[in-house]
Amino acid sequence: MTFKEKVKHTLVNELNLEDVQPQDILNDAPLFGEGLGLDSLDAVELVVIVQKHFGVEIANMEEGKTAFQSINSLCTFIQERNPQ
Repeated sequence: MTFKEKVKHTLVNELNLEDVQPQDILNDAPLFGEGLGLDSLDAVELVVIVQKHFGVEIANMEEGKTAFQSINSLCTFIQERNPQ
């Protein structure tokens, strides 16, 4: 399993995304709004999920905006702060 696949599986499982399969999430699709459809409550959960599963803290809203643009941006953010 690639790192992106692991992130997708983690998001689907932890956010209880019904009717969404990890392989259906496009790497460049927005996580919020018209992409994956996450909302502001999901953003709070995402902060906790990233810290719990990947050991990376998102310290403020600006970091969150950068990290949560897409799967690609989230994976880059995590890997830059916690190379595995």
